[in-house]
This record gives sequence, structure tokens and C-alpha cells, in this order.
Amino acid sequence: MSVHLIAYLGVALACALAGIGSSVGVGIAAQASTGVMSVDPKKFGKLLLLSALPGTQGIYGFVIAFLLLQKISGVETLDAATAWKVLAAGLPVALTGLLSGIHQGKVCGAGAMMTAKQPDDSGKALILAVFVEFYAILGFLVSFLMLGQIG
Repeated sequence: MSVHLIAYLGVALACALAGIGSSVGVGIAAQASTGVMSVDPKKFGKLLLLSALPGTQGIYGFVIAFLLLQKISGVETLDAATAWKVLAAGLPVALTGLLSGIHQGKVCGAGAMMTAKQPDDSGKALILAVFVEFYAILGFLVSFLMLGQIG
């Protein structure tokens, strides 16, 4: 296996898995939100943030992928150890982004349903969704710190 392939796999996984988690999560939250808005379109403002929040994991994955690409693009000869480090650095944001994006979408979808019945409590739903976001941020930070260790 080519060392460049190993490194690019880390880049691709960081972006793709976090992006998949976000797209599934946003889809789940947006489905619930559109159901609520079909009954009461005035709740759009309260539901917008709940629907968009699971999309942040994809952004985290994209940023790490971009930084990893910057790291390997300046290297003329990529050795196997560095390639494996790049792959490893992409995994935390990839895996936490995949899982937290999906689960955050479920929390946001439930929050949209809560907002349908109790519009004044939409902030509480957002706070609960931020708890899930915390783990995506931890994955991003670990990937970022690992990236800094690549020589």
C-alpha cells in the first residue's frame, strides 16, 4: 500500500465520516422540524437552529481534513510513519463526527417535537443537543492536537 494512500485515507475519513454523520443528523432533525412547521409555520425560527446544529460535525471534519492536506502537501517524500500519523489524526474527528452527528440529530428531532407542544422550551432542547456537540468538539480537539505532533 502506498504511503500517500494511507495519508489520504486519513484525510478522506475525517471529511467523509463526519460529513455523513452531519448529513444524517441534519436530515433527522429537519424531518421532525418540517413536520412541526406543517402545523405551525411560525415556529421556523425556533426550529432552524435545532435543524442546523448537527451540521457542525461535518465542518469539524472538513477543517481537520484541510489541515491534514496542508500538512502532507508540503512534504516531498512522505515516509510510512508520517502517513500512519496522518491517518490516525483523522480518526478521532471522523468517528466522533459520525456518531455524534447522528445522535445529535435525534436529540434535535426530539427537541423539535417538544417545541411543537411547548414553544417556550425550545432553548432547553438546544441545551440538550449541545451536550452531544461537546463530544464532537473533543474529537476535533484530539485530531487537532495529534496533527500538531506530525513532524
